Amino acid sequence: MSAPLLEVRGVTRRYRMPREALLRSPPVLTAVNDVSFVLERGQTLGVVGESGSGKSTLARMIMAFEAPDEGAVLFEGQDINRLGAAALRQARQRFQMVFQDPFGSLDPRRTVAWSIAEPLRVMRAEGIDRRIAEALDQVGLRARDGEKYPHEFSGGQRQRIAIARAIVTRPALLVADEAVSALDVSVQAQILNLLMDLQEDLGLAMVFISHDLAVVACICDQMLVMRHGDCVEFGDTAGIVARPRHDYTRSLLVASGI
Repeated sequence: MSAPLLEVRGVTRRYRMPREALLRSPPVLTAVNDVSFVLERGQTLGVVGESGSGKSTLARMIMAFEAPDEGAVLFEGQDINRLGAAALRQARQRFQMVFQDPFGSLDPRRTVAWSIAEPLRVMRAEGIDRRIAEALDQVGLRARDGEKYPHEFSGGQRQRIAIARAIVTRPALLVADEAVSALDVSVQAQILNLLMDLQEDLGLAMVFISHDLAVVACICDQMLVMRHGDCVEFGDTAGIVARPRHDYTRSLLVASGI
């Protein structure tokens, strides 16, 4: 039996805060506390919660930007924090991230094509120009758009470019951290539809992080509800929406108008 695509085993992440008094130990903030889940190939997991609930910290651990203080993140059966630098670079082509601010994730001094190609250069991949054109086409842009600069595009188009950069390595997993929250409502719908189409066409699994439970309820197979770093509820999205077990989940549902 093959390993799950992504398995998060009891991850905990703590941060030492600035010292508040000369003779006192600095306080410790537990941003994520003993969170576990499994994500199979082609599925979408929605991670929801208010600002400060630990969602983005969890995303950074999934991406190996930060290592957990306790627990492990396994991608295709490998503990990504035990990989050497070269092996991790190789593994990264299989999991990519789309950030909240597309303008911040694109170099304004470089063409769109240069930014999209960046992960391919790290991989020393072949056929870079062809793969850039293919990725742009997959997100609804033209190959010649690669010759332009980020400031020449709207916010929604820049997010499409950021998604093209993420899928150009042909990953199995896409982590979207508040990927539509900075966009207008009408543009949000376009990007969500694009992500769902890409998931179907490319067989992607997704971790979709959002404070908007209504969006998660529409597009995600599973839901993980976080509060103050804890997972208060995890399971099938339809089941959680129909029969939430935790008061916090109920409050999020009410706030989302569900």
